[in-house]
Amino acid sequence: MSGSVKHRQSKASALAEDGTLNPAPEKIGDQKFREDGFFDPRDIVQVKYEMLRRVSVDKMSVTEVSDEYGVSRPTFYQAKADFEDAGLAGLVPRKRGPHGPHKIQSEVLAFLRAQVVPGEPIRARELTNRLWTEFGLDVHPRTIERALGVKKTA
Repeated sequence: MSGSVKHRQSKASALAEDGTLNPAPEKIGDQKFREDGFFDPRDIVQVKYEMLRRVSVDKMSVTEVSDEYGVSRPTFYQAKADFEDAGLAGLVPRKRGPHGPHKIQSEVLAFLRAQVVPGEPIRARELTNRLWTEFGLDVHPRTIERALGVKKTA
């Protein structure tokens, strides 16, 4: 195996490990990403940055750049907003949406813990009714189990 091939495989592995591996490098139509050199269509951060630069510096239209980079216009605008908010770090993919049980805050969690009797099974379906009565919250039983640290059995 040549050094170049080995380097490419290790870079792809590193990108995948960091969560920055472009899932669709074949969609990149910009010629500089098709040449063997500095620009790597597998590096999603580099691709997004260059896409933004093409509009900002090269004065290409968002539609042209979206077509050339194989993304939708909303995807372009999301990348632009992420870059404006956090700079280059904003272009690193991250999980969107809530991270954790967002309906179960400290007061609700304290209430749930107070309802649990040590040594007895947790009756999550019953607790959903109590949460509705006490807080007006509609919470799925599995969300309650996760918040209380109950492991689901098969």
